[in-house]
Amino acid sequence: MRPIDRQAMLLVVATLIVDQLSKELLLRYLSKAGNIVPLIDGFLRLVIVWNKGVSFGILGGDRALPAWVLSGIAVVVCLGLFVWLRRTDRPLTGWGIGLVIGGAIGNVIDRARWGAVFDFADFHVRQWHWPAFNVADSAIVVGVGLILIDSLIGEKRRAP
Repeated sequence: MRPIDRQAMLLVVATLIVDQLSKELLLRYLSKAGNIVPLIDGFLRLVIVWNKGVSFGILGGDRALPAWVLSGIAVVVCLGLFVWLRRTDRPLTGWGIGLVIGGAIGNVIDRARWGAVFDFADFHVRQWHWPAFNVADSAIVVGVGLILIDSLIGEKRRAP
């Protein structure tokens, strides 16, 4: 196995462990604490949100796609990302792919367990409110960011 593949798979496993452990512990804690726990007044609180849509609740609500459809799409995306990982020689892209795969699988596990994704981090400033999210969502965003940064850096390196 190439070092880039090994590093990406390590990120997949680490993301899954941190994601699932944080969800298990926070769900237990929040269920006992009353579903909402302020951490930083007016900025951050822990909540229980069951997301039946995709990232940040998109395609959720009353018309949400079934959990098995969203999970199936995530698995297909992960397979495509794995193929991309095997073809890339760029560490940032490999790390980004590892984070995205780990986050996607973490949310698939939630859908299999609960029929929805458990989100718990709730950031807000006055009227501005970011949709609740979790460790898996964060890993996906950071992973996509690494891939985008690497694509921009790579373009500059290749320019004459």
